[in-house]
This record gives sequence, C-alpha cells and structure tokens, in this order.
Amino acid sequence: MNLEVVIGLEIHVQLATRSKIFSGASTIFGSAPNTQACLVDLGFPGTLPVANREAVAMAAKFGLAAGGQVAEHSVFARKNYFYPDLPKGYQISQYELPIVSGGAVEVAVPGQPPRAIELTRAHLEEDAGKSLHDALPNATGVDLNRAGAPLLEIVTEPQLHSPEEAGACMRSIHQLVTWIGISDGAMEEGSMRCDANISLKNPNDPQLGTRTEIKNLNSFRFVERALRCEIRRQGEVLRGGGTVIQETRLYDAKLDATRPMRDKEEANDYRYFPDPDLPPLVLEDSFLEALRRALPELPAARRERFEADYGLSAEDARRLCENRATADYFEAAGQACGDMMLAARWVTGDLAAALNRDALDISASRVGAGELGVLLARLREGVLSGKLGKEVFQAMWAGQGGADDIIAARGLKQISDTGALEGIVDDILASHSDQVSQYREGNTRVFGFFVGQVMRATQGRANPAIVNELLRKRL
Repeated sequence: MNLEVVIGLEIHVQLATRSKIFSGASTIFGSAPNTQACLVDLGFPGTLPVANREAVAMAAKFGLAAGGQVAEHSVFARKNYFYPDLPKGYQISQYELPIVSGGAVEVAVPGQPPRAIELTRAHLEEDAGKSLHDALPNATGVDLNRAGAPLLEIVTEPQLHSPEEAGACMRSIHQLVTWIGISDGAMEEGSMRCDANISLKNPNDPQLGTRTEIKNLNSFRFVERALRCEIRRQGEVLRGGGTVIQETRLYDAKLDATRPMRDKEEANDYRYFPDPDLPPLVLEDSFLEALRRALPELPAARRERFEADYGLSAEDARRLCENRATADYFEAAGQACGDMMLAARWVTGDLAAALNRDALDISASRVGAGELGVLLARLREGVLSGKLGKEVFQAMWAGQGGADDIIAARGLKQISDTGALEGIVDDILASHSDQVSQYREGNTRVFGFFVGQVMRATQGRANPAIVNELLRKRL
C-alpha cells in the first residue's frame, strides 16, 4: 500500500509578558512550585479575569507578521474539561471567533524548494498547571505556577507530508515568534510546545484518514522522531487490514514509540460557550496600525535584501537570518569592516564554530560585532594574513583584548614591505639552489616549498601575495 502522510500542527507559544493573561501573577520561570498562582488563576469564587493588553498586542503582531487577518472583534470562550492541573474546571480560550485567521509560514526542507504552509488560525488562551508524576512517592504533584500563563495557539492546515516538513514548519514558527519578540522560544522551559495530528490515506482518496494526536512535543527533534514512529505504527495497522483508532497519544523518547493517552476529544466534548466574565475583544484600527508600524524587517525580506544588496548566496542569507540576533550581528560586523562578504564568511565560519564549541548563543558571544569588525578590517588592510587573523580571533575569544592590542602585543603585524621581503626571498633561493634548478627545469610543484620557507623565516607574518609575486619574479 502506497500511503500518503498528512500532518497538521498545533503549536502553543508562551507569550513574553511579565504577568499572566488574566491576572497580575508573575510568569517568571523556575520559581518554587505554587508560588506564582493567585486567586484568579485558581478560580476562587468572586474573582474576575481581566485581559492582558500586552498579550493581545503580541497575538495581533503575530497575525500581522504571518500575513493573517487580525480580527477587530474576537471572543473568549470557556473550554470545559476536568483535570487535576485545571483548578477552575475550564480553560479560557477562543473558539468560533479567534483573534487571528489565516496567514502562512514558509517551510524549507534541505533538497526541496521552499513552500508556504497555510495557517488555519491563531488564538489566545491560558495555560493549565503541570502534573508532576515523579515528584512524590505514590502520588502526583500539581504545580500551578503555569496556570494562567498567556499562550498563543497556532494551528496549521493539514498540508505537511513528512516529519522533516513538520520539523521545518515548527522551526519557521519558532523563528518568527522570536524574531518579532513575542516569545523567548525557550522550548526546554515549555515556552513552545507542539501537538501533532497525523493520518495516512490513499493518495487518490480525497478523504483524510483517521487521525491521531501526539501531545506535548517540546523539541524539533522529538516532533520528527514521534511522527516517524506514528507513521510506522499506522502504516503497519493499515497494511495489516486493521483500523486506526482516533485517539491522543504520547511519545516515549526512551522507547522511541508512541503510546495511547486517551480517546481523542471532539470540539463538542468541551462544551464551548462565551466566557460571561470577559467582554468581546475589540481592537481599534489605530491600535493595529501602531503594531504594524512597529514590526521589524521580517526574516524573508531580510534574506532577500542580504542577497540583493550584499551579493550573498541564498544559503548564506538563510543561515545569517536563522535568528534576528545573528542577522543584526552580521550587519554590524560587516559595516564595521566595510566588507559584507568577508563578514558573512567569518560569522558563518569561525564565529559559528566558536559558539557551537562553547554552546553559546550569539547574544552571549565573547567577541562583539564591532570587535570582530576591527579584526576583519585589519585582514582587508593586509595588516594580518588569514592564518594570523584566526590566531588573533582565538586570543580575542579567550578574553586577551581587542584585535589591535593583540596584534601589537604579539608582534603579529603582517610584513608587507617589499624591500624587507626581497632580502629574505633572495636568501632562501641562494640556500636552496637544488630546488631552484628543479623549478627552472619544470617542476613547478616546488614553488610551494619556497613559499613555506619564506613564511617560516618570517614566523608566518609575510604577506602571501607579495611573497608569491617576488618568488615568481626571482625564479
């Protein structure tokens, strides 16, 4: 059986507000359990929710950035279900009238042309608490610090057809929400989580197959691994003549397998109705226009500009725009040294290698963009050779000072004085007459030997271009 994979994602993004979506309680991560849940979050009688203006603004910014329709009129609803980490017995969410409809994100899988994946909607809701099944012996602990944290749930159309596309889609959304500053995207802290819906069907059948949902995937790698497991499992069921059951499943990373969690609910199971404590959310044109003007240059536009203005390859532009901090660093370094191509090579090369080696984000780089720009300027000016430039960079990374200080302290300034180099070249040729004869008899490979001898005699400080020119002239 040749089966087509159909995947849709529901991505929950925690918005970067200082307080929760309907209360003034803090959203700081890592506090002691149950120290950041106020009476509103706990659903005490007599308490009333009040919408967080900043959370609304962040949701609207996402809609504008993704090219969606931001609703001037949307409604909060109660989603009713009972679970220990949901003290109110319902979750405040949006259903029939979400704040964002439509939009799209670009998905690029290596070896395949990029394509747009449409978004169904993005809506605001509050987070639930967290059940801790291994915190206590013979009991489950409940931490309500996260209850009421502001979430933006982003729902894609079922247009993804492989785990790799699903991972790329999640990366694209992660890039966008961090780029426009509405989330820190810290997946290890739960700031971004994904539920993946997947079904298999006959490619000629317009009807989608029975889907399962894999809950709470909190890394790009786990999204792809979980989907591969579920594709394999559903394929075995269908090829064996069985029927896939609509259900919610969990991914077990240790076993690299999915397992049943509960029957999959339908919308009517949640008995949605408008929340009587929250009025409709009305956004004025002036509010949306101010948000639109405040949006930064978006990733796709910046990639195109890097290619058009700086002559970068599509791959280099993509790498430099993986996040806004890297794009900003690159432009600052390039402007400081006056050579954008050189800056691109160093940011994607030596700098990226150092960051990866020390597990650092570019925002924590030990060499600032301006400092790197000074080093690259010395390379352009011929003060340093490429080899010496790498040596200076490593010293800068180790905290030994700026480029000019290190060059002066170590005496690394490149020798570009033709007169000084002529004497060294003449001495080398005079002391290696056999090799000179070999070269003049046609063995041009020995030329590299002479270059090496000159560089050794100058401790690597000779200007390679001048050395090559002088050697050719003499030989």
